[in-house]
Amino acid sequence: MNKVPLALLSALAITGCASLTGSTPIAFANLAPTQGNTAHGTVTFIKKDNMILVDARLTGLPPGTHGFHIHEKGDCSAPDAMSAGGHFNPTGKPHGGPNQAEHHAGDFGNIVADASGKAELQLSIPASDLNVSKIGASSIIGKGVIVHADPDDYKTQPTGNSGKRLACGVIGLK
Repeated sequence: MNKVPLALLSALAITGCASLTGSTPIAFANLAPTQGNTAHGTVTFIKKDNMILVDARLTGLPPGTHGFHIHEKGDCSAPDAMSAGGHFNPTGKPHGGPNQAEHHAGDFGNIVADASGKAELQLSIPASDLNVSKIGASSIIGKGVIVHADPDDYKTQPTGNSGKRLACGVIGLK
């Protein structure tokens, strides 16, 4: 029986893993409900060329429209998730919708839940607004993702008047 040196096997395993993931960083957040709520789900962030692709899949939401934001702290320890702080805003811009020229990097707009409480949202955010690496002012790693009870109105400063927090998750690298 041929024996392959362990160092060679390790090198092949590392090379194989690198080819599967490429150089595209992937980040994710698992959202858990805040006290008294049932909303939960996942949000995935993938860097592709000059964009960050965001894919959110949630369940347990009340039917309707809900504000959806990245928050400045990856701390979901408070029962109401207020420990996650305000919206992620590394450039000091006013609050707005994701398609408005002026908005926080964490302003993702709204996500709509159907009658059964399920919601999906896919966004493309310029990589110049945020990044999925561990370094830089625009890094979202270690930040919080929040789904709110009410719709974001895209104008009330600094929160969009989105109401209480239904679910919270911390963004980490996959």
